[in-house]
Amino acid sequence: QVQLVESGGGSVQAGGSLRLSCAASGYTGSRDCVGWFRQVPGKEREGVAKIFTGNGATNYADSVKGRFTLSQDNAKNTLYLQMNSLRPEDTALYYCAAGSPVYCSIASAQTFTYWGQGTQVTVSS
Repeated sequence: QVQLVESGGGSVQAGGSLRLSCAASGYTGSRDCVGWFRQVPGKEREGVAKIFTGNGATNYADSVKGRFTLSQDNAKNTLYLQMNSLRPEDTALYYCAAGSPVYCSIASAQTFTYWGQGTQVTVSS
């Protein structure tokens, strides 16, 4: 069973930065595609970014391009989301997710199989 544990959330002012971490354990075959989603109350989960852990290829939502960056530490089985120039609209509960690289898409949360518990990010103006 794949387990994902997020950390690094917190409260910052607009323009600030945070780095989220996603530590993965368990069967790694299903974590060949790892992504970040975010959700605010009353709205659907929104895809933020994903990475194919095999070749490092990344994909970002338009709303975060140029501000958020994915990276990975394979030795630690950990994925990082560096978030710069944060805006109040980035406020959400951020989830790490893993799934098959064949199907995963940040356009659909259903394409990811495993989920972490989430970490809260709050950006104040």
